Amino acid sequence: MLKVKDINVYYGKIHALKNVSFEVRPGEVVALIGANGAGKSTTLKTVSGMMHSRTGSIEFLGEDITHTPSHNLVYKGLAHVPEGRRIFQQMTVLENLEMGAYLHKKPTREELKDIFTRFPRLQERRDQVAGTLSGGEQQMLAMGRALISHPKLLMLDEPSMGLAPILVGQIFAIIRELHQSGTTILLVEQNAEMALQVADRAYVLESGKIALSGTGHELAESDSIKKAYLGG
Repeated sequence: MLKVKDINVYYGKIHALKNVSFEVRPGEVVALIGANGAGKSTTLKTVSGMMHSRTGSIEFLGEDITHTPSHNLVYKGLAHVPEGRRIFQQMTVLENLEMGAYLHKKPTREELKDIFTRFPRLQERRDQVAGTLSGGEQQMLAMGRALISHPKLLMLDEPSMGLAPILVGQIFAIIRELHQSGTTILLVEQNAEMALQVADRAYVLESGKIALSGTGHELAESDSIKKAYLGG
């Protein structure tokens, strides 16, 4: 579904991504893990057209999207839930979901029902101003807003950041449910233990390079990964 090949991304003179290559197959959860500043979020931003690589290529569903503007990628079925949620703070929960469905002008009753079934807290707060929601509720809203566009690939950037442990568990339970329903997910997550539990495959980024790759289980059992990221 997604094939990233030899991308090199810079912030001015800083070489942030160095010949990064990876792929995501239909129906998979693929995790990108690594320390803060390793290049995980930069990778997602490059895939979604917010940053650009000087080299290489990015293919989505067999089409080269290396130079495709971000807003056109939404039409092609790629949804990006950014780090920090980035919901519309002054709008209600319902208005945020309507913004997510802008491709077809307005969400249908069935689409809203599907989102509210998956995120019951959002239904309880559908008329509440989004900026007054808790961190976990805002994360659910950001995910719901992305899902209502019916993405073929859902990219999640640090969905557990800043959340209490019980809420982290809820967010990852939702990711598991999405996986079981066939949603393809590219997950960037600093919580390596949780990410590897849900991932079919994973890549480890270190200083802008892919250092390791394997199945989620293989990496979770790796001594070097345990020492670096799992407290082993």
